[in-house]
Amino acid sequence: MDISTIRNQFPILSQQINGHPLVYLDSAATAQKPKSVINTITEYYTGYNANVHRGVHTLGSRATDAYEMAREKVQQFINARSTEEIIFTRGTTTAINIVAHSYGRANVKEGDEIVLTQMEHHSNLIPWQQIAKSNGATLKYIPLQPDGTLSLEDVAQTVTERTKIVAITHISNVLGTINPIKQIARIVHEKGAVLVVDGAQSAPHLKIDVQNLDCDFFAFSGHKMCAPTGIGVLYGKKQWLEKMEPVEFGGEMIDFVGLYDSTWKELPWKFEGGTPIIAGAIGLHSAIEYLEEIGMENIEKHETMLVDYAMDRLMEIDGITIYGPKKGSQRSGVLSFNIEEVHPHDVATVLDTEGIAVRAGHHCAQPLMKWLNVTATARASFYLYNTKDEIDRLAEGLVKAKEFFADVF
Repeated sequence: MDISTIRNQFPILSQQINGHPLVYLDSAATAQKPKSVINTITEYYTGYNANVHRGVHTLGSRATDAYEMAREKVQQFINARSTEEIIFTRGTTTAINIVAHSYGRANVKEGDEIVLTQMEHHSNLIPWQQIAKSNGATLKYIPLQPDGTLSLEDVAQTVTERTKIVAITHISNVLGTINPIKQIARIVHEKGAVLVVDGAQSAPHLKIDVQNLDCDFFAFSGHKMCAPTGIGVLYGKKQWLEKMEPVEFGGEMIDFVGLYDSTWKELPWKFEGGTPIIAGAIGLHSAIEYLEEIGMENIEKHETMLVDYAMDRLMEIDGITIYGPKKGSQRSGVLSFNIEEVHPHDVATVLDTEGIAVRAGHHCAQPLMKWLNVTATARASFYLYNTKDEIDRLAEGLVKAKEFFADVF
């Protein structure tokens, strides 16, 4: 990877913030967009903007071809068996809600179990809470190890014959933990349950093969992987998607409509009611091409180097606590931390004055914050365009924050 070439492909990174060159360390929230993706979206709106599937005119045909080519690209990117298994959604949240409200409502009965972990993002927690409440099911949680990882023994003990759904994040957006999905899938399927994977933090950073993982559903968002906001993907095994009912009704997803009854289109379109996210899907296609050109293995290797370096640099600072697996463990480029007696929002504010963008808060993971015994953390998250020099600036900024609040108090 030529990092200088890569950085030059992201226009936003060349700006100054508060008189300093921008250091963007918030890619877990949303990734920046390369010129190729920006240009692709502009080309759609200026060259062939039209609705898809309905019109027979030239612009409509071009838009439809580009939209469905994006589906084929996603299928190849995650190695799904068929484009029928690729549903375009607004993002990970929508995708998980489709599974919860379609598959979950139909298959989870009173007395059944839904198994989660305490590291889940709210988007993979609240939908299952609602299904459990409405259907009379029980929520169970796989316990976390002290370093924020999962034990397969604990998975096997928590998942029982009464478990119908196991919903788990592939990578924690707080701890950086990479969960062993393939091994978990084996345990889940032995008990007759289905596995729903939140891939929001893994699809941008790891090479994903849903057939190898053997998950039943896999959800991810485009905006965390250099694509536009507002586009996401739900992968589902065809055997489940064919049996599931749509959760949105209207145009585009119908086959025949009568006054008193209607029938649905075949997969995947029965889950894509209304005008779809055309520009977003086309932009996602471009983003995947960009990432594949660099190589997902190269991106993962670069981020591993960055997070290991960052852990070394930050641990040099007295009074800092880093959460999640230790250096050398299988973890992603997410680093959550706190400085003793300094609130994470204050840390983020001081860093912003230095042109450094990090996240601060509960990161939509309040149960995990409770498990960590904190109200919030600061979080630096790395991507293919970040450098060791930027991590040095982060470390210097944290020292300034610590010294500033030591003087204040």
